[in-house]
Amino acid sequence: MKKDIENKLIDKNTKPTSMRILVYDFLSSQEAALSLSEIENHFENADRTTIYRTLKTFEEKGIVHSIQENATTKYKLCHDGCDETTHKDWHLHFYCKICKQTTCKEDISIPENIQTNFRIDEIRLFAKGICENCLESLQ
Repeated sequence: MKKDIENKLIDKNTKPTSMRILVYDFLSSQEAALSLSEIENHFENADRTTIYRTLKTFEEKGIVHSIQENATTKYKLCHDGCDETTHKDWHLHFYCKICKQTTCKEDISIPENIQTNFRIDEIRLFAKGICENCLESLQ
């Protein structure tokens, strides 16, 4: 597993440091997007600045995409097709008002093959409502 992560980071022109491998591994196990504080809480003895720099590097290299949620930025791993110039996460980001989780709804997306005479580098779609799990518990 560690070797797979190292190779993914190297493929994205990112040096596979110990912290980068740990952060990538942690994010890959998460269903919901996470804030810097949530990630930091998982790594009890890690430096907040190091985690922040890791996330910013990941974002610049197309490894994670950021989701603006109210006044908080949350992070989720990108698809392999993202790179330093173009994020291809053209799907809906959904915030549940009950469980407070932000998830990627990849079944709701903008087609990537839109014919334009300009280049789209990034699209951000964001919605708020009640997720499937919380709706079930309300009924």
